[in-house]
Order: sequence, then structure tokens, then C-alpha cells
Amino acid sequence: MSTRALRRLKGKQRGQETLGPGDMTAEHGFEEPAEEDSDSASAPSLSNSRRKAKNKAQKNFSNIYEVICDEDIEAEKIAPDENNVSENTDELTKNQQRKEFCHEAPASKSGDKAKKKRKKKKNKASSENGQDTAADANIDLILENLEHSHSHSLQSDSYGGPDRRTVLHVEHRNLNPETELKRYFGARAVLGDQRPRQRNRHFHRSTWMTSPKDSWPRFSRSGISMSLLLSKDNIHYLTFEHNREYQQVQFKFLDAVESMDPNNIVALLQLNPYHIDSLLQLSDVCRIQEDQEMARDLIERALYSFECAFHPLFSLTSGTSRLDYLRPENRAFYLALYKHMMFLEKRGCPRTALEYCKLILSLDPDSDPLCMLLLIDFLMLRSREYQCLVQLFHDWEEHRNLSQLPNFAFSIALCHFQLSQQEDMDPDESDKLRREADLRLQDALIMFPGVLMPLLDLCTVQPDTTVTSHAFFGSRTQIGQPQALAELTALFVGRSFTLWKEAGVMQWLETNVQIVLHRVDVKDPLVEDYQNKRKQRYQSAPRNIHRHVLLSEVKGASSSLPLEVTTQPVMGFDPLPPLDSIISYTRPERLHAGASNESTLSLFFRSLLPNFNLQDGQRQGDDQEVARAGQELNQEVNRLMVAMRDMLLNIRFQEPPREDNPDRDDEEWD
Repeated sequence: MSTRALRRLKGKQRGQETLGPGDMTAEHGFEEPAEEDSDSASAPSLSNSRRKAKNKAQKNFSNIYEVICDEDIEAEKIAPDENNVSENTDELTKNQQRKEFCHEAPASKSGDKAKKKRKKKKNKASSENGQDTAADANIDLILENLEHSHSHSLQSDSYGGPDRRTVLHVEHRNLNPETELKRYFGARAVLGDQRPRQRNRHFHRSTWMTSPKDSWPRFSRSGISMSLLLSKDNIHYLTFEHNREYQQVQFKFLDAVESMDPNNIVALLQLNPYHIDSLLQLSDVCRIQEDQEMARDLIERALYSFECAFHPLFSLTSGTSRLDYLRPENRAFYLALYKHMMFLEKRGCPRTALEYCKLILSLDPDSDPLCMLLLIDFLMLRSREYQCLVQLFHDWEEHRNLSQLPNFAFSIALCHFQLSQQEDMDPDESDKLRREADLRLQDALIMFPGVLMPLLDLCTVQPDTTVTSHAFFGSRTQIGQPQALAELTALFVGRSFTLWKEAGVMQWLETNVQIVLHRVDVKDPLVEDYQNKRKQRYQSAPRNIHRHVLLSEVKGASSSLPLEVTTQPVMGFDPLPPLDSIISYTRPERLHAGASNESTLSLFFRSLLPNFNLQDGQRQGDDQEVARAGQELNQEVNRLMVAMRDMLLNIRFQEPPREDNPDRDDEEWD
């Protein structure tokens, strides 16, 4: 063998043991050592052709000492599933094999092969025994670690139970409406011949909730950022923040809103194309003007601006991120998600809308500021996620009393009925689900009798005379129910009546209505019990339910809102803000606030009497001056009324000229 080859072979392996020539076999990519040794003994060096072939073989490896080990041999013997052995067992087996290879020299070709066979059998047996023991220990350790991490993640990521995490789990893939549309119509129908243009192509940041469009203005720093407030039990409490420049834009936006002119908001948005509240308010204006495409585009632009400001710890899917609705900076994100969800539902993507509904609920599951529990059952039924609805009901019923909400009381019954109608269902299981659906529907009808008649009315179904003439479902029941219950009932009926229009569902409902009437006639004690519960509960609805009704825009529910809600102004960018809001910065007082706050009557008097100033009279603080100003005001008003009365009495209308010559030609000029 040449000096160069020997110098290479004197290098050390991973274990720093020296290698003998018998360690290199043909299965490692080298030639047989026996023939090569005999040739090397007779010849001082290799021929050029053999040297080139060997160099060519060695060039296939970046480092030849990395492949001269027993890992490749063991990899051929061990199945892929058995490769997960412990590191200590691998090192022990390697050292043992290296010692055997290094201390035994090849005697002859036949003896070398026999020894190699025995060594392979021995190594195989030892490796299998080591793998069995190590695999058993490894499996126990892995299972223990998995159980520990799984329990920890359930305690932190879920909201109190293991099933709840799976129900409210959000998938990135389902946040894209194209995923659902492709499932319905196919990728070719959704995408068509859309090909990205290579020229003048804008490169945007990759986002999950929206896809940036080339028609959008160029995105720059919008002035919004997200900071971490607290991390506790693997739950991250974060908040959005506005820098000084964004605060100045926010003050200009409030001035534009008070002007009641949408053109001012448009002008502000041209200078600041990613101002969130301007996008939300202008989206409402476009929606009222029935420009749905522009309204949806503005909401998507707002979501894109929010997603570019996310904190590294903020996660859309893990359920470990919290945003406090009491902070005004966070409310815009809630409202943008809600409006985007409603656009998706109207677009025919209920599965995608359900993901956004779960996302909003996961941001604050305890307070639920937008009351997503009044909507999530409807989206689950529309997207045919029946098992998720059953799981959510059983998981949250204990601490949220979902059965006390009319929407959940009826939706869970309809869910069991739909499950019983599936074709691949076992007959016994189908009968069990049908009985469960009947019992739940009867309980819902007894607890909320005011739902039946409005539901049948919207479904354009004429009820039987026995139902209309019965006092239990009559008009007196609807009038006598509390206002909060009437609000919840109108919201459920106005939103979910389309799910009850099917012929099979109506027949099932009619059967159970007759059973309920029979139970009422025989004076079932459950009827009186539920009647007492209705009187005690539903006295007043919380503020988040009123906020949800305003955002839902269901006509029947909006008309049932109390006066304290309908009489106050409601802004689209912040409807019914919490009374205990956490204000991080305040709007500075304007110099001419008094003149701008004058009423219409005050401005009218100012136009007639330039010296009249009601605001100045109120600011003096002197009782005599205020009394004198009031007397002067009364005198001026009386004079004005007398002058207007005289003017109206002295008005004389001029009679049109009479025609003295009726025989005059029409073509004759006067």
C-alpha cells in the first residue's frame, strides 16, 4: 500500500482508536482487503488506474472517517422503528465493536469471512438485547414525558378542561376562506387562471388571516405595536399600543367623526391608509351604501395592519394569548375580527367563520366581551360540526349554564336530531340520539315557550289550531316574558330560523310540540318549575349581550333593546364601550369646545341676535348675571315670536290675473 494511503488510514475515528486494514471492507465502499494486501506486498505502490478508481470512490464522501464506523452496518440490520435506542447503549455497542475490530488481525480470506460472520451474529444478538431493554426504558420515559407535557399544556392552553381545548382549537389552514371554497367548488373554480405577475410585483409580509393585495397602499409602520404585560401559568397577557404619531391621527379621526361627514374620514384615510378606526368606520359606511366588496376590503386591510404588529409570543391557535377588552387599543382588533367573520358567513364560508369565532372567544373566554356564545352554536350547525357542538355543550354546561340560553337549548336538540339522521349511523345509536333530541327539544319548548310562534312565523309555517288556541304558546306568553329573555329569543329566532325550515325538522318539531301540550295539560311539575325560573331570571341583560345585538344587526333583536341603549349614540368603531375602561392616553381639550357644542336652537338665536351667547352666560358663574341673561333671553324670544306672528298675519297672497276676454286667440301676445 502506498505511503499516502497508510498515512490516511492512521487517522483516528470518533472514539480515537486506531484502525487496522481489516476494518475496511467492500460494504463500506472500499475494495476487499485480502487481494489488496497481496498486491501491495509485491508492488511498492498502486497503479495509476487503481489509484484513480480509489480516489474517485473516496470523493463520494466528504470525510472518509465519518463512514468508517458501525452505524452504517447497524442501520442495515435494525429496522427504522428500532432506531430510537438510548445514547448510552449506542456508545457501549460501538466501543465493544471497535475493540473487536481493532484487536483481531485478518489471517486469511476464508478465515476473515468466517470471523466476520460470527461477529455479525454476535453483534446482532447483543444489539437486539440492548435495543429491547433500552427500547422498554425509552418507551416508559417517552410516555411519562408526553403525559407530563400533555397535562401541562391542557392546564395552560385550555380554559379548564381537556375537551375544551380541542373544541376551541384554531387551525391556521381554516383561517383562509379559499380552503373552504376549494372544498366546495374545487381549486380550478376558485383560483381560475390567476397567475402572479412577475413584473411590478409587490412583495408583502406573509400573514395568516388575510392575503395582501397589490391594490392596497404600500404598507409602512402604522404606529401600532404589541407589548407583553404579564405571563402567568403559560398564559400571555398582551396589549396593543399606539405611538405618539398614531395618537395624533386618532385625535383627528375623532374630530372627523364629530363632523358627521364621511368625506373627512376619507381624506384622513388617504393620508393614513392603515389607520384602524378609520377603516372600521368607513367600512360601515360602505356596507350601508351596499358596497360590500369595498367594506370587506377595508376590514381585511385593518386585519393585515394588526397582524404586522403581533408580538412574538402572540399566537392565533394555541389559545394562550389574552387581550383585555377594557383597553381601547384592543377593542379595534375584536371588532375587526367580528366584522370579518360576519362577511365570511354571508359569503358562504361558515367553517372559516367558525374558526374566527373560536379565535375571538379564545382571546378572553371568561368575560366574552362580544358574547360569542350566542353565535358559535349557529356556526357549528351551519358547518355541520355536530360533534364539536355536543362536546362544547357538555364541557361548558357545568360552569356556564349554556342550557339557560335559548340558542343553546334549541341548537343542542337540533344537533342530536341531525346526528340521528346520518346514514352511516348504527340503528341502536340512532334511536338513542333521537330520544335524546326529543327530550332536549321538549325541555327547550317548556323553558322558552315564546320561541315557537316567532320561529314558525319566520319559517312561513301555519301552526295547528290546537297550538294557536292554547294559552301556553299564545301571545300572552310572548308579552309576559322579561325584556332580557325577549331580546335573547328574538336574536336566536332571527338568526337561526333557516336551520329549522327543512321538512324533516318541521315534522320532528310538530311531534314534540304536541307532546309538550299534553304535558302542560296534565300539569307536569316541570312546567311550573320552569315558569318560576323564567320569572326569577332574565331580569336584565349584561352589557356584552347588548353589544352583540347591535353588532349582529338582527332586526327583531335590535327593536327589543332597552331605552338606555337605544337613546345613547353608538359609534361603529367602538359600540357600547365598557364603563370601566382602562384609558392609556386622553384626548386634549380643544380651545373652542364651547362654540362647537352649541345646540341648534342656540345657533339659530345667534344668527338672529349676534349678542346672544348661551355658553358665555353659563360660564360666568354669577347668579345675577345668569338670571339677567335668562330674562333677556325670554324677552328676545317673546319679541321674536310677536314679530313672526305679525309677519304671518300681514301676508297677502296676490290673486292670479283673471281672463277678461275668453275669446282671445292663444297665439296673441300680451
